[in-house]
Amino acid sequence: MSTPTPKPVPRPSSLPRPQAAQTVTGTTVDHDAEVRRAVEHGRADQEGNVFVVTADGERAVGQYPDATPEEALEYFAKKYVDLMENAALLRNRLSAGAPGREIVSAAKTLQETLPEANVVGDLKGLSATLDTLISDAQATESKQAARAEAAKLEAAQEREEIVAEAESLAKRDPSKIQWKQSGARLRELFGQWKDMQRSGPRLLRAVDQELWGRFSQARNTFEHKRKEFFSELDKQNSEGKRIKEKLVVEAESLSNSTDFRNVSQKYKDLMSQWKKAPRASRKDDDALWARFRAAQDVFFAARDAENAAVDEEYKGNLVVKEEILARAQGLLPIGDISVAKKELRVIQDEWEAAGKVPRADVSRMENGLREVERALADAEDAEWKRSNPETKARTSGALSQLDDSIAELEQKYEKAKAGGDEKAVADAQSALDARRAWRDQLAQTAAELD
Repeated sequence: MSTPTPKPVPRPSSLPRPQAAQTVTGTTVDHDAEVRRAVEHGRADQEGNVFVVTADGERAVGQYPDATPEEALEYFAKKYVDLMENAALLRNRLSAGAPGREIVSAAKTLQETLPEANVVGDLKGLSATLDTLISDAQATESKQAARAEAAKLEAAQEREEIVAEAESLAKRDPSKIQWKQSGARLRELFGQWKDMQRSGPRLLRAVDQELWGRFSQARNTFEHKRKEFFSELDKQNSEGKRIKEKLVVEAESLSNSTDFRNVSQKYKDLMSQWKKAPRASRKDDDALWARFRAAQDVFFAARDAENAAVDEEYKGNLVVKEEILARAQGLLPIGDISVAKKELRVIQDEWEAAGKVPRADVSRMENGLREVERALADAEDAEWKRSNPETKARTSGALSQLDDSIAELEQKYEKAKAGGDEKAVADAQSALDARRAWRDQLAQTAAELD
């Protein structure tokens, strides 16, 4: 075997001063101290030949000409320390979390070079150190494999949860899906999936393909439903727009009509059709509704103005009829039926001649006169039935009914008064006065029957 011949090195007088221990994270090697120990495992002759001492005897490692034996030994001892530092570096990498199988491979490779390494040092000790490192790395490899398997199971479970949520979103009834929020959530899930693929552990190919297939199918199903939903919605919006445009045109054509009674009913019908029609898009629906409402406003503003003018015209008639109604109510309770009938006929003629009153007062005024007319009719009926044996009993029943009616009217009157509704107060007072007068008349009749 040929021995290497190194280049000349400086003489001892020019060698650098001893260095402090070199430090590698986690494990330190005192370079100079290890060199001094290493030279003890070799020798050099005067010709510069260097030998390493092993259990099997001496083995030539090289020649260092033109140098002292000490210099020659130190040169090959430093090369041995380099191997030690390589071993220390592997130990540090293992401690830092490097893959155990990589450390095992590197340590075995380093160990295989020792029997023929051209160095001087404790090769047996270094081999034992590497044995320990290989054993530790193999144990670490087993632990790392177990952790990797656990991480794969956890990653598979996390992806399963992503798939399950995506499938849940895709299975929902399209009419109940909140498309914006659900679409955003599905994009978030896809982002999580990509992050797991990029930075998470690799799953088994079969597992990865199965989960991705389900996730992809869920996304496709959701997208298909979304397209179908909005396609159908577009159709409904188009139909709603067509129907409502037609209603708007008709509403606008009626806006200037003065046939207030009939056209008012037509607008009610149009509004009913509007409510039943499908919605157009928000923009179209709002614009069409604005036109429809504007047409209504024009018509009803004209109608209200017309009614206000008519009511103003009828205010004078109301004053006259208020006086006539007061005279009619003055006939109550009915005393002399013949006189009351004669006076009431005159009142009725004057009532008709007085003309119409404002619409808000029609019901109150008409009801007031009807109460007097009914009181007279009841008095006539009571007079006619005076000789009837059952009259007394019926009169008593009528009195009881009138008492109930009066009690109800008194409650309405108090409620209207408490609510501050002047019209309701006036109506209730008018009805109450008539019923009381009627009751007084029946009470007088009942007294006469006793």
